[in-house]
Amino acid sequence: MSNSNERKNRIILHMDMDYFFAQCEEREHPEIKGKPVVICVYSGRGGDSGAVSTSNYEARKLGVKAGISINQAKKLAQDAVFLPVNRELYHNRSEEVMGILKGYCDKIEQESVDEAYCDLTEKVTDFEEARLLALKLKDEIRQLVDLTCSVGIGPNKLIAKIASDYQKPDGLTVIRSEEVLHFLAPLKITDLIGVGKKTGEKLNELGVKIIVDMSKLPIDRLIREFGQAKGLWLKQASNGIDDSPVEERQGTEQIGRIITLKENTNELQIILDAIDQLSGDVYMKLQSRNLGFKSISFIAISADLKTHTKTLTMGGPAKDVETIRIKAHELVKSFLLEHPNPLRRVGIRISNLVEEKGQKTLGDY
Repeated sequence: MSNSNERKNRIILHMDMDYFFAQCEEREHPEIKGKPVVICVYSGRGGDSGAVSTSNYEARKLGVKAGISINQAKKLAQDAVFLPVNRELYHNRSEEVMGILKGYCDKIEQESVDEAYCDLTEKVTDFEEARLLALKLKDEIRQLVDLTCSVGIGPNKLIAKIASDYQKPDGLTVIRSEEVLHFLAPLKITDLIGVGKKTGEKLNELGVKIIVDMSKLPIDRLIREFGQAKGLWLKQASNGIDDSPVEERQGTEQIGRIITLKENTNELQIILDAIDQLSGDVYMKLQSRNLGFKSISFIAISADLKTHTKTLTMGGPAKDVETIRIKAHELVKSFLLEHPNPLRRVGIRISNLVEEKGQKTLGDY
């Protein structure tokens, strides 16, 4: 089979959560929904020293964007809600979303906390079936995690990613193989993932403003201007060609699983049974990577969708399923004494992972 046929036969989905950090905060604090929300990284020097991490669409309409100073953002959006980054909350929500996505395909490549690729080639027969699957995925994320995402589907990762950004927020864009060139032609060259500001300016000097202009440039001209590797990539990308596979990344910082309970409950035995199942799943991942762990967390999502985390750190590393189970049980019992409200979803996460050989923590490398 030739490369071109292989390209035509692939069906790749890219899921991108909408304004993820700010959307998580809106779900946690419903009273701020509809207001401009700005998530900030404070420098620790006091006052408003620091920068904007992200913002919701209401804030973006006022000119607030990632990277500007908090002071500048406050001038642009005086009535906005300003919140510090809450990584634990975003990580827990991300884990829930990725857990749902894993139910839809055999292989996912998580790009970041809020986006992932999914190879549907073996899962669906055509792009229409992929579209219906994406609608179900979006609906499940909305129902279980109360968040919206945008999805792009295309014959490769490049097209799927551009498509997911095409109709944000809460969008779904499907680009079939035969539609790729027509879809790309009018887009700005900076819409191509990997074409940054500097490359864009240099291409503008060559008279290239939109992708179809670049697809017409001779390959030797692009190689002369940008070097062999980048010149060749620009030519292929402008023609919608991308052979890169969807590859599962082996993250090393933590291993976790979250599931939805059959019904909201605070009944200890039901929750412990769920934790036993999760303990086995987490242990299998730990064992396959030949790691030990020093910290374990219980994650609880209550009926009102608020996220809670309780963590325990041990004096030395462990690597057996029984320790995972016993420590998780301790955390559950302690948590339920403090928070007797019914839970909707529960999970466990192990972190502070250590290599078995020499038992060094991964932070030492």
